Amino acid sequence: MNRIEINFERCKGCYLCVDACPKHLIEQGKELNACGYYPARPTAETTCTACALCATVCPDCAIEVFKEVEATPAKAAGASKVQPEGIKSCG
Repeated sequence: MNRIEINFERCKGCYLCVDACPKHLIEQGKELNACGYYPARPTAETTCTACALCATVCPDCAIEVFKEVEATPAKAAGASKVQPEGIKSCG
């Protein structure tokens, strides 16, 4: 299943990802992190397409996107991290 992970402590609550998600699968969190922000959090990820728009717009590089890949005889089934084209990893 495709999914995203948002780093609770790295997110500063700008919510650009909330606006960027075409499936509306990210919302404002209800708990403060150590820096005093309400970080974004994923909602039901069952319909995530792993488009990585949320990770692309995140200025804090707090979002990782994982896309389910089909198993081939050479590889085991599992999720792989998606790196949007032209985007460097921050961490």
